[in-house]
Amino acid sequence: MTDMSKVTLGTSTDPYNAAKERGWDITDASALTGPLELEADVVIVGTGAGGGTAAETLSKAGLRVVLLEAGPLKTSTEFDMKERGAYRDLYQEGTGRGTKDGGMVILQGRSVGGSTTVNWTTSFRTPPQTLKFWAEHMGVSGCSVEEMAPYFARMEERLNIHQWPQAPNENNAMLQRACEKLGYEWATIHRNVKGCLNLGLCGLGCPVDAKQSMLTTTIPEALDNEAKLIHHARVVRVLREGDKVVGVEGEALTPNVRGTTGQKITVRATRTVLAGGAMNTPAILLRSNVPDPYERIGKRTFLHPTTLTMAIYPTTIDPYFGAPQSIYSDHFQWQTVDTGPIGFKLEVPPLQPAFAAGFYSTAGEEISSSMDALPNTQCMIALLRDGFHEESQGGAVELGDAGQPVIDYPISDFLLEGVRRSWGIMLEMQFATGCTSARPAHKQARHYGSWKEAKTALDDLVIAPHRVTVGSAHVMGGSAMGDDPTRSVTDSSGKFHHLDDLYVMDGSLFPTSIGANPQLSIYGLVHKLSTALATQFQA
Repeated sequence: MTDMSKVTLGTSTDPYNAAKERGWDITDASALTGPLELEADVVIVGTGAGGGTAAETLSKAGLRVVLLEAGPLKTSTEFDMKERGAYRDLYQEGTGRGTKDGGMVILQGRSVGGSTTVNWTTSFRTPPQTLKFWAEHMGVSGCSVEEMAPYFARMEERLNIHQWPQAPNENNAMLQRACEKLGYEWATIHRNVKGCLNLGLCGLGCPVDAKQSMLTTTIPEALDNEAKLIHHARVVRVLREGDKVVGVEGEALTPNVRGTTGQKITVRATRTVLAGGAMNTPAILLRSNVPDPYERIGKRTFLHPTTLTMAIYPTTIDPYFGAPQSIYSDHFQWQTVDTGPIGFKLEVPPLQPAFAAGFYSTAGEEISSSMDALPNTQCMIALLRDGFHEESQGGAVELGDAGQPVIDYPISDFLLEGVRRSWGIMLEMQFATGCTSARPAHKQARHYGSWKEAKTALDDLVIAPHRVTVGSAHVMGGSAMGDDPTRSVTDSSGKFHHLDDLYVMDGSLFPTSIGANPQLSIYGLVHKLSTALATQFQA
């Protein structure tokens, strides 16, 4: 663990501290006293993995770019590594976003940089099995392993994505040891970091700008290229003239982003790019009442439904320190692709105290004793790969009463079988590495003292929605790409099928889940699509 007394936080690394000297054009819409009207070659809605990548590519081509972000601009100078403020300021609905029935919690970023500001830096290329499935079953063209390779390589270079060179922390090392003991495949994770201090607080915003997020890389580059950034600006709808989209209309939000100020924001542009993420992008399309003759908008939204097991060891784990994710296992991921039971990826999460407490779904003495044992606690997670099997059609993004995105995601028996199976595998792994007790994330479960006891208890637990704890940090789909307009929302270039000059460039394009943490998949795909869009302008 780095000695924090010797670390100078963001004041010395924060590029936004020199915004005035660099001539950056940044507007806080919450401070507007009148309507704001702008013109651009391209307006980009969202500043996450998709929006940030597109902004750099298009602005570098000499185009006038306007970036709109509903969340605030929070930078490393303000990151104090405290959970309360980070969850309030940097996450959608203060980490309170979930599925329609309350069965799943959904973690998504909501600030400049989007989820790249708060993710755990895990970076995988889109698996070859996924790209092959899209081509053969989902009508996607131009995205083979060979066609995507140069775009992934470019973004890996741009964001310093490389295999983590340091030893894993104990939280991750336990996953490695379990795999080695039981004969499972494992590997080291690639991370988008530069000068990482191995603090382990990535989910609270990197306080030294080591994380190569959009906040610290592509957005500053776009601002250097004279792009304009407006934050606290919620886009309500796209603007249309006949069969063309000519920009967007939005509203200024209050400083706490919970209300509106009454000020209107209008950006008219030659091309409009939606990159608000796989819940917000479908919501904008639905609010805009764009043509949707085959009712595909918002459909087939995927979550990598994620479940976990917690184990207590006689040795110190300190699961809140060190690179959050550095070891993974795909041993159970690709045993089949679209047949048989659901596959899943094994990883570990960091366990900051408030975050960890939410996993237990208990109160009183049980939660108190569990939190007392946090320094000795190890956690494994299984990311279920949804969207490939006929019994895994995902969910649907809808509009709530106030026009906000809501996702209806039924937890089917097919998924629940994967939850139970993954629990058994992870519990056995934890007992195999010497834990004294372990429990699955089930509301009626408790800590069990042996693998035999845990296995018997697991067989008796009722595996049902609202009894199992399932969450997601990876929302994908809802604006699927594909060359058949009866099955997709955009073509394989990201262009909306039924209107001109409207593009989608974010994770909502994915026709299935990825089967891996999706940030690099978004970076590579959007670099490809935005490069092609820039070429259109030059032509």
